[in-house]
Amino acid sequence: MKGVLQSIGAGALALVLVLSTSASAQVGKGLVDFNSAPEQQLSGLPHMTPAIAKAIVAARPFNSIVQANALLTKQGLTDTQRTELYRRAFVHINLNTGTEEEFLLIPNAGKRMAHEFEEYRPWRNWAHFDKEIGKYIPTDKEQELDRFRSYLFIPMNLNTATDDMFLTIPGVGPKMVHEFNEYRPWKSKAHFDKEIGKYINNNQKELDRMFRYLVIQ
Repeated sequence: MKGVLQSIGAGALALVLVLSTSASAQVGKGLVDFNSAPEQQLSGLPHMTPAIAKAIVAARPFNSIVQANALLTKQGLTDTQRTELYRRAFVHINLNTGTEEEFLLIPNAGKRMAHEFEEYRPWRNWAHFDKEIGKYIPTDKEQELDRFRSYLFIPMNLNTATDDMFLTIPGVGPKMVHEFNEYRPWKSKAHFDKEIGKYINNNQKELDRMFRYLVIQ
């Protein structure tokens, strides 16, 4: 009997962990997304001009903030100007696969924090992130954790994520969330491209942009 109870307890714990992971994987909030923001909105950001905004729209989607940073550098923005811009707009970084080069473009992150972002992989949820990264923030911990999260995302499982989680993906609204749910269970990226492509005129760039926030498990 004791063994049965222990087995049930372990199973229940596993279920709690799965639900916790699923419910917390999402995209950080608070920044304009270079990949989905309208051109007019981009034009109103610090150090942006209509010409630079147009260049961003023409070049996107960016697979990483490193690509966006290269374009903005070519457009003549200085290091200081780009840092100021990144306090308002960014390309979210996958917390589980992001590189040091990406993390260092987060304003005031630095090599130490970039190292810690990599050290605790795989990240399961924001509670895990807050627990581990919070150790390295001596003051204004909650504010600084919120700020870091706004630059990051933890990929969400296309087969189990909730509507609220999907809605954190920049540019995704209720109609697309309905389609994400409609075709479950998802089997592959090719399956995703085939079914979701119907609703965006088979725009491969947009399919790839959305899928960077997702995993299929």
